[in-house]
Amino acid sequence: MTARGRTDRDLAGDRFEAFVREYQDMVFATAVRLLANAAEAEDIAQTVFLRAFERFDAISTSPTAAGWLKAVATNLCLNHLSRYRARWQFFSELGRPGEAGRDDPGALLPSPELPWAAVERADRAERVERALRRLPDHQRVPLVLFHFEDMSYQEIASSLGVSVGKVKTDIHRGREALRQELWALDGRR
Repeated sequence: MTARGRTDRDLAGDRFEAFVREYQDMVFATAVRLLANAAEAEDIAQTVFLRAFERFDAISTSPTAAGWLKAVATNLCLNHLSRYRARWQFFSELGRPGEAGRDDPGALLPSPELPWAAVERADRAERVERALRRLPDHQRVPLVLFHFEDMSYQEIASSLGVSVGKVKTDIHRGREALRQELWALDGRR
């Protein structure tokens, strides 16, 4: 017991609670982008933090804790999708944002005006997120892994258990479907 009547266990619980608060948004955002379902993403996030709790002594002070949490979240989402959702279909290549000659999903919308730039950027990002959630898993997951998680084609192929060519095809078709979703959402404004 400490001087204030708190045990070491209480202090460890406080440390873990602070750890969860620090990383919960990142873990949830990763899961909801991949699953496009908030309830399923919450379940995955909870599982991620259960695994973190089991290894808390090792990861609590590690500079790679965020990467470990993101990797666990991504792997749990991919496992969930392969178990509980439709099987993958073929899509094709997308470039990374900023690459010469490559499209950026956010660039599919008109450029914001200078005085309203921050508001427009936030609105555009929200529309991209909404459009992503409307895509089927087999189109959304490769797009998210490539553009938001910065995974290479090879890493995506290994994670999904498919060929690199299939990943390239999946990403291209996912981008085209995203473009159509964005135009449809833009038309509803």
